[in-house]
Amino acid sequence: MDIDVVKSLNTNQSSYKTNYCSFHANSVTYINLGAPLTVLTIGIIKKDKKMQQNAAYMVGSFLLSSAISNTLKNICKQKRPYEMYPEITKLSSGGGYSFPSGHTSAAFSTAASLCFYYPKWYIITPACLWATSVAVARMYQGVHYPKDIVTGAVVGVGSAWATYKFQKWMNKKHK
Repeated sequence: MDIDVVKSLNTNQSSYKTNYCSFHANSVTYINLGAPLTVLTIGIIKKDKKMQQNAAYMVGSFLLSSAISNTLKNICKQKRPYEMYPEITKLSSGGGYSFPSGHTSAAFSTAASLCFYYPKWYIITPACLWATSVAVARMYQGVHYPKDIVTGAVVGVGSAWATYKFQKWMNKKHK
């Protein structure tokens, strides 16, 4: 079933979908840097220490999700769909191992951090739509299975939740 989802996405290509998915997959680095930098910059301008702290913990969440994802990749060593199935076209520069999706983990880490720190519909909706678009794009590009995506999302959200709770604990401890 895992490969059937990838096949249905990957074999039904169009230039619009390919460009859309490439844009979203490539946006991860920019958003993961830009979101905490934006929060930090606004925090500095407003002299808001809480926002500055939130930015630092967002970076921490991303680093934690990356560490977990890379560790799991090296433990599991799962080949990517395009390596296992000749009918899958590689539409990305994705290399290394497949499980879990590092792009998805990173995207959900940043999206979830934004949702935890700024729980407003106008933050939550675009953040979640963006992270989901990244996840679907990675399957369309033939570099991940659905289980890679789901696990990446769990790692990303889990990392954001853990750093959010750690920040709350640290703040309580220092009061």
